[in-house]
Amino acid sequence: MTPARWLLGLAVLPGVLAAQAGTTVARSGAFFESFSFGTGLAFRRISEFTIPISVSQRLGDRLGIDVGTAFVRASADVGGTTVEHSGLVDTDVRATIGVVPGRLVFNLVGTIPTGATAVPDTTIPLFGATATDLLGFTTPSFGAGGGVSAGFAYAFKMGSDWAIGAGGSYRYGASYTPLKGGGTLTPGGEIRARLGIEGPFGGGKYFRGALVYTTTGENDLSGGGQSTIGDRILGYATTSLPLGRSHLSIYGWDMRRRRARPGTLPVPRGNVLVLGARLERPLGPTATLVPLVEFRHELTGPATKMELLGYLFRTGTDLRYRLSDRATGVLQAQFAFGQLQSPGNQRVSILGPRIGALIEWTR
Repeated sequence: MTPARWLLGLAVLPGVLAAQAGTTVARSGAFFESFSFGTGLAFRRISEFTIPISVSQRLGDRLGIDVGTAFVRASADVGGTTVEHSGLVDTDVRATIGVVPGRLVFNLVGTIPTGATAVPDTTIPLFGATATDLLGFTTPSFGAGGGVSAGFAYAFKMGSDWAIGAGGSYRYGASYTPLKGGGTLTPGGEIRARLGIEGPFGGGKYFRGALVYTTTGENDLSGGGQSTIGDRILGYATTSLPLGRSHLSIYGWDMRRRRARPGTLPVPRGNVLVLGARLERPLGPTATLVPLVEFRHELTGPATKMELLGYLFRTGTDLRYRLSDRATGVLQAQFAFGQLQSPGNQRVSILGPRIGALIEWTR
């Protein structure tokens, strides 16, 4: 799991509190994804190649250490000009301490600024495009100056089978220079609160759900400017159920970004909706085929009524294979297609593949 994909992993659910004692897990792989755009946009193509690297170490039943980073190479064809970036992203080092094993944990995350800072202003279009939730790139952010966050998670039973989890965290971001020759950016502090619930119901079915509320202070720019972003509310739910020899998971999440407080550079409102399904079908004692389908829809805009940014359908399959008692491999092949709405209200087609391979080793 790359640092860019830790968002939903941080949604507090009681199940995350049950750590495996004395276990080392290492993961790495390679993912390539690309989108081609029809006429009507400055972008013709955006591509990204990512090598994620992560190691998790459990020390007894009270302490877990996780380290994650990634190497990324991204490029975009903007009006016939190629814009490129390559290098490491920021590195996250996380310590999870079981204050009360199985019930209360304390999290401390240090983000080391190994990613991109002080980049040329010509890369702004590339950085903005890969960060779009609609496209869902494996690595949407290449660097943000580092920082520290701390929080807690608590879980307790509700009845005999269900459990509720709650938690909160605060993040402090270090000052950095985003653009070469530009001013210093001091990120505002971020507070995040979470509430989750999970449990079984009828005939082998299982439900997990979470609600995450995030508020961020003003980002101060040298020279007296400020950028602001509205509070975000994210709701997530997934239901899994047996289907013959297979196992079906249906999931969805909705993130609403409210109107920003007045500032020099307010971020417009937004709403991202994602719905999907995955079917795990065993092919034998060592192989599992996992076809999937996913729909993404995004609205944005400063007006009272937000406008359509675009929608995207993604389909494909994973093939999981147990290489040995300690190693598991995953091959991934997906294809996405949809439409974007250009500034002139013209619908622009988008399509592209995602292919990848991941290996996980456990000791």
